[in-house]
Amino acid sequence: MTQPIPTLHWQGDIEGTLVLLDQKLLPTKTELVVCTNVDEVWIAIQELSVRGAPAIGIAAAYGVCLGAQVALDTELQPMQSRIRQVCDYLAESRPTAVNLTWALARMRTVAEQASDCNPRELAEALLAEARAIHAEDAQMCADIGRHGADLLAELPVGAGILTHCNAGALATGGQGTALSVIFELANRDKHPRVWVDETRPLLQGARLTTWELMQRDIECTLICDSAAAHVMAAGQVQLVITGADRIAANGDAANKIGTYGVAVHARSHGIPFYIAAPTSTFDLSIANGSQIPIEQRSGQEVVQGFGTATAPTGVAVYNPAFDMTPAELISGIITELGVILSPTQERIAPIVHPGGKK
Repeated sequence: MTQPIPTLHWQGDIEGTLVLLDQKLLPTKTELVVCTNVDEVWIAIQELSVRGAPAIGIAAAYGVCLGAQVALDTELQPMQSRIRQVCDYLAESRPTAVNLTWALARMRTVAEQASDCNPRELAEALLAEARAIHAEDAQMCADIGRHGADLLAELPVGAGILTHCNAGALATGGQGTALSVIFELANRDKHPRVWVDETRPLLQGARLTTWELMQRDIECTLICDSAAAHVMAAGQVQLVITGADRIAANGDAANKIGTYGVAVHARSHGIPFYIAAPTSTFDLSIANGSQIPIEQRSGQEVVQGFGTATAPTGVAVYNPAFDMTPAELISGIITELGVILSPTQERIAPIVHPGGKK
């Protein structure tokens, strides 16, 4: 069964709107967020109505199209100035996911290279670029799934796969990154059994990943994050696969908080740990993971998640949204261009070029 509601889509022409599936409300409610201006897109990204590095980049690209609408009846130069302002503004919504700045850079380039056209023609070019980013991501997801399933062709039928956070259709413009591999394994009759970390504090694994897997009738079992090592020790996990939000030039990878611990446990138990991500998630300007900015989020997410107090009022809270997994703990990175085994800068560079393109 396919996902009944698209994660995000553009509705209309250059004066259209961006429609998002509100992921804050899943799985109990499936409601849409209709963004009619750039501020609403900024809020949707920052407040996690849309989340996942690829989906954030796509939403931001469409957000530029919304931001351009206020300058449709001006001249080319004011329109270009407006696009620069919108790109700078949207880039501030979340700092860790590099797909955000990558997509905005593409939109900025379209505006800067425009000449001999009016604002409406530039708006059409911007919308075409945003749609291209969206379509390319869908294809990248399919390619990641295929390469990952090829890599894991010898995986036994019914093998246990553990994943953390959500790296499925909800996080991308296609069928996901890590979950795309799982979906393709299921299509090849491998019947994977998926162990899903709940992913504190916002429970993206519990709310989103299980929802996606159950939509596709893939066997899954939800566990507390702290149960992952126990499940590994019990021999229930043969493989770990997650997504990533930014990957440094040497292969160090930032992903949802808790991923680093999962990778350490996997190494301790001799279990392969893979990351699935498009090449747009690589940031070759960053030498290693120590340079990846880690977003800090409100302590309310920890002490009063989903409206229920779970800690004393006034307690100090440290709430990083991401952590960094060193490359030496990563068995391989599955991209749309192929698999980079035991990633190092020397192995990454021939595949991934600046800007996330080959």
